[in-house]
Amino acid sequence: MRGLYACLLFVFAVSAQVSAQEIDTVPIPIKDFDLKLKKSPMPSLKGIIVFKPVEIKPLIVSSKVNYWKNKTAIGINVNQSSFSNNWSGGGVNSLAVEGLINYKAEYKKENYSYLSEVDLRYGKIRNKGQLQKKTNDRIFWNNTGAFKISKNWNLFTQVTFESQFDSGYSYSTNNGVESGVLISKFMSPGYLTESFGFEYKPSKYFSTQFGTGAAKQTFVLDNKELAAADAAANPTNQKTDFYGVPVGKTFKNDLAFQVTVNFEKDIFHNVNLKSRYYVFVPYDEVENMKHRLDVTLTTKVNRFMNVTLNGVGIYDKTISSKIQGSQSLAMGVMFIFPR
Repeated sequence: MRGLYACLLFVFAVSAQVSAQEIDTVPIPIKDFDLKLKKSPMPSLKGIIVFKPVEIKPLIVSSKVNYWKNKTAIGINVNQSSFSNNWSGGGVNSLAVEGLINYKAEYKKENYSYLSEVDLRYGKIRNKGQLQKKTNDRIFWNNTGAFKISKNWNLFTQVTFESQFDSGYSYSTNNGVESGVLISKFMSPGYLTESFGFEYKPSKYFSTQFGTGAAKQTFVLDNKELAAADAAANPTNQKTDFYGVPVGKTFKNDLAFQVTVNFEKDIFHNVNLKSRYYVFVPYDEVENMKHRLDVTLTTKVNRFMNVTLNGVGIYDKTISSKIQGSQSLAMGVMFIFPR
């Protein structure tokens, strides 16, 4: 009897365990249930929704690519000093004024570029009891067109004009009286140079131009006036030519090989170095090659004020057998457009 009771108890425990494991899967019939669902609070749309196309007018932006870059710099330098009559250290009252205008226009599109640069400088100084003298006088206009043929090489053609504004004199003092002899004027001399060849330009601030075909015209339009002034000052040793142009003529043409090296970069903060070295080698007179080096160092003091150091070196045997040099240091205002 006890064994039968134990067997029934075991069967009942197993059945209860199976029912507990499958309780979540037991189907519940709801066919006969009276279920009422609440109405959804969300509004319902009735009818037909009609979609109409909307015409959107295209927005046309009027734009034009500007391939030109322009820069203009205008500078004025003034230096003045005065002394009282009883100034023990000695000195001479003086006034120096110098002005400059530099204009640069650059065009770049695809493989073609064009550069036009104008550099105008003029300055004078007046010391008490002396004649007025020039401190600077230059007209320089350069035009260069280039076509890129590789990463660092271009084909280029160039036209350069150079002269001066005012008359230049050679000064001397005799018995305390200062006098000047006329030695140059506007277009006496004047230079026009045409060149074409290859340009090596590995960066924006450095380039070297090899003018395999170059022609240079030297003008001395007032040759007779210069000859008369020289004859009056040196009756026993008169010149036979001026700037390579024989007396009595006003024009000379030279064919030559030309090399021009340009460098312009901000070497320090607010310090710009610009230099141009030029050598001209005539094919028929190689020994009369001409060299010129221009160096300008500009330091910005503030937005408008700057300090400028200029240096020029020239070696031209047709003018002088020695190297000519000039140097000037000035402080003034500089206006640059656009900023």
